[in-house]
Amino acid sequence: MMEWMLAILLGVAVVLLILSFVKAKQDSSKVEREVDQMSLTLTDELYKLQQKLHFLEIDGEINAQELGIPSSSSEKRILLRDAIDLHRRGYSIENIAARKGLPKQEMEQLLAPYMDVKEGEKSK
Repeated sequence: MMEWMLAILLGVAVVLLILSFVKAKQDSSKVEREVDQMSLTLTDELYKLQQKLHFLEIDGEINAQELGIPSSSSEKRILLRDAIDLHRRGYSIENIAARKGLPKQEMEQLLAPYMDVKEGEKSK
C-alpha cells in the first residue's frame, strides 16, 4: 500500500512539473508577443518622427527659397550652424574661432545676432 502511495505522489509530482514547464512556455510566449508589439510600436513612432523631420527640412528649404535665404547646404550656413551650436554649448568665441580657422572679430560679428537671443532667453 505504501508503494502505491509513493508511486502516485511521484506521478503527481511529474505531472505538476510538466504543467509548470508548459505554463512557463505560455508565459514566455505572451511576453515575447508583448515585446514584439512594443518593438513594432516604437518602430512606427520612429518612422513617423523621421517623416516629420523630413517634412520640416523640406519646409525649411521652401521658406528659405521664398525668402531668398541661401540654401542650407552653403558653406557659410554650415559654419554659422556649427558656431552657434558650439557657442550654446559654452565654448568661448576665441575657441570657436580657433576651431573654425577664423579671426576672433569675424566670429564675433557672425555670432552677434545669436548671442543676444541666448542672453535674452536666460533672463526669462
